[in-house]
Amino acid sequence: MGASLLTNDTRTPPQARIFAVAIVLAGLGTTLGVTQPWQNEDVLTRLPFWAAVFGVAFLAWLAGSALKIAEQWERAVVLRFGAYRGLRGPGCFFIIPILEYISHHVDQRIRARQFSAETTLTRDTVPVDVDAIFFYVVWDVEKAVLEVEKYEEAILYSAQTALRDIIGKHELAAILQNRKELGGTLQEILEAKTHDWGITIQSVEIRDIKIPKQLEQAMSKEAQAERERRARIILGTAETEISEKFATAAEQYKDNPVALQLRGMNMLFEGLKEKGSMVIVPASALENMNLGSQLGMTAFAKSTGVDKKE
Repeated sequence: MGASLLTNDTRTPPQARIFAVAIVLAGLGTTLGVTQPWQNEDVLTRLPFWAAVFGVAFLAWLAGSALKIAEQWERAVVLRFGAYRGLRGPGCFFIIPILEYISHHVDQRIRARQFSAETTLTRDTVPVDVDAIFFYVVWDVEKAVLEVEKYEEAILYSAQTALRDIIGKHELAAILQNRKELGGTLQEILEAKTHDWGITIQSVEIRDIKIPKQLEQAMSKEAQAERERRARIILGTAETEISEKFATAAEQYKDNPVALQLRGMNMLFEGLKEKGSMVIVPASALENMNLGSQLGMTAFAKSTGVDKKE
């Protein structure tokens, strides 16, 4: 689960080992220079030498154990005989060996954790599986460590419970359409709990909503039928508007035959201006709009123009 969880972590940096080795070498050199054990063959005379060796080794162990390190984004919790003594870090720091120890390293970066609610019934009794993720940051390490046993697990369990509760209060359609709103509601619920723990929930996002295959197929058919219904409604509305426009135009042309004749001539012109096109017009329309003479004049002008080009 990482060093940010509430697990004992007394990591020692490589610099502490180097420091301990240096003390050992310096102590041995000094001891050899002072006691000069090679000049005495008596075992008893060598006791001070061995005592000094063990003393130097013990001091080197103490020095190596005293030097600790915390990363830039971490804070180390120091206890003395089980009592809280404060926070250390970032960087290198010293503790009192044997008396003090580091119980936890807490990560203060923005972190993400995934959670889910499996086979939870919605308000309309539809089983769904919902996957979500929350982002949080520990802004008060002292509260997070001393007031909560395992804050990540506590947040996770609270998020799962709140998600199940929200799913049970909403219908499936509302859950599918309002993911962002549901995430905001979850964030408010979790923030109300974790604020006293020194933790801030920055956001909660719904990642995926899974529904049964049979229901998914039924919803697909329903959506297709709804699209067809809307298409038919739009087509019917267009026909109604067109008929209304035609009725208005008929009222305009009823008492104005000249306008009707001009409109007919315009329509005929639009049909004839395309090369090779042919327009079939009822004879009654030709008589009413006097288009016979107009067609003859148009044909004569066209043939005259071709003769001139030739």
